[in-house]
Amino acid sequence: MGDFTELNRPFAPHDDQLAKAERAVADLAAGRADRWYPRFHIASNGGWINDPNGLSHHRGRWNVFYQLHPYSAQWGPMHWGHVSSADLTTWRREPIALAPSIEAELAGVFSGSAVTGDDGRLWLYYTGHRWRNGVDVADGNLEVQCAAVSDDGVRFEKLGVVIDNPERLKDFRDPKVWKQDGRWYMVFGLRTGDERGEIVLYTSEDMRRWSFDRVLFRHPDPDVFMLECPDFYEIPAPDGTTRWVLCFSAMGTKPDGFMNRNANNAGYMIGTWEPGGAFEPQTEFRLWDWGPNYYAPQSMLGPDGRRIVLGWMNPADGSPTQRDGWCGQMTLPREVTLREDGDLHTTPVAEIDRLRLDDVDHGSMTLGRDEEREVLEDAEAVEIDLTIDLEATTAERCGLKLHCTDDGGYVYVGYDDQTRRVVLDRQAAGVGERGYRAAPLSDGELASGRIELRVYVDRGSVEVYVNDGRQAMSAYSLPAAGRRAVRLLAESGTMAVASLVTHRMGSIGLE
Repeated sequence: MGDFTELNRPFAPHDDQLAKAERAVADLAAGRADRWYPRFHIASNGGWINDPNGLSHHRGRWNVFYQLHPYSAQWGPMHWGHVSSADLTTWRREPIALAPSIEAELAGVFSGSAVTGDDGRLWLYYTGHRWRNGVDVADGNLEVQCAAVSDDGVRFEKLGVVIDNPERLKDFRDPKVWKQDGRWYMVFGLRTGDERGEIVLYTSEDMRRWSFDRVLFRHPDPDVFMLECPDFYEIPAPDGTTRWVLCFSAMGTKPDGFMNRNANNAGYMIGTWEPGGAFEPQTEFRLWDWGPNYYAPQSMLGPDGRRIVLGWMNPADGSPTQRDGWCGQMTLPREVTLREDGDLHTTPVAEIDRLRLDDVDHGSMTLGRDEEREVLEDAEAVEIDLTIDLEATTAERCGLKLHCTDDGGYVYVGYDDQTRRVVLDRQAAGVGERGYRAAPLSDGELASGRIELRVYVDRGSVEVYVNDGRQAMSAYSLPAAGRRAVRLLAESGTMAVASLVTHRMGSIGLE
């Protein structure tokens, strides 16, 4: 272990920094507007949030930490916010876990992960972030990996730097740690000196002293200069074997048709790996989520063996929610499974069903050519389960208009027969971002003659799960004041609805 004395020198007492941050969040929360604040998605009481961090199950509670700027609803020096749950359904706020307090963190405590250590304590691994010029981003970042520990999973003691950045690379961050066969492993992303994105692997016997093992993966695209927020885990395959999933958020990808339409794109590759070797991908890079507001997912392994992932719903610059004293939320917790089609499916964890306040079965129905039909007069927080019978449908587009307001605003989710994709279209959004995204359907899905859409509508967001999680789409939707109706729509033809069930959704307890 190197001499990190200078990097570990405190510039302020950590407890004081935490107390200041708590007061700042409380001040923002006191003036917060809730017109778009989520009822059943995780968000901070106030301030800006981004990446989910430290996802873990420790001493009977699920933990979600997250990047937090407590002093405004804009991005700024990062802290770690924290919520926990006994049941993955209702959540409680915990004290802010980490604030900048040592030289290595002058500009923020950046993303990382959590594990239960050999000593039974909860260990956080994270990136200490400072500016190379000491002032701003103009000359790039200077980052190292750090650790902190906790007996109760709530209040943490910093251990300081555990991995230095000897080449002083500009991007060197986001450690994900796990234990396998009696040995500890860590992956994190970096930007090489020749501007290429890599994921590197380190190992440790004691969680404190870490040694470089190898470059686990180098992205083949020369435009990709950084691989943020990596995750790496084994997952059971239907044939009884296992595969390894390498996840990363690629910076520098270029749009290609429907692919990579976001500024940076979060996805995965499925392949094989054994300790002592490099990751061998067996698939191309695939998106976790085809929506416009999804980034930086992280997973955890539950005590029941489920692999559960949350992503950050990243807002566009200048999001209107910033005027309300908060900005950013998480997706629903999703279970990841490898299915017979050879791909990963993500579906909301079963516990989300406990939030349903009612079940309204609207039955089957047929909409006439260009017909629009209201099914919910006012839907602030709902789940909608819609099955479209494609064989009996003639419409060129058909589906749901969500967050329909009296000023004519809405967001559309449905099937487009010309592109043969599921579309999420915000062309008619009255506030905030517009544009559309389109998720693919396989030949097998189309041949089945049915499309199942499971849609979650919160106060300011929409999440769509296609055909039992074969694809997902996440987007902000910021409706105008007044009622928020849900309508069915058939365009240039008729729509056959095989089934339609709606559920009002309760709160997860963070409002």
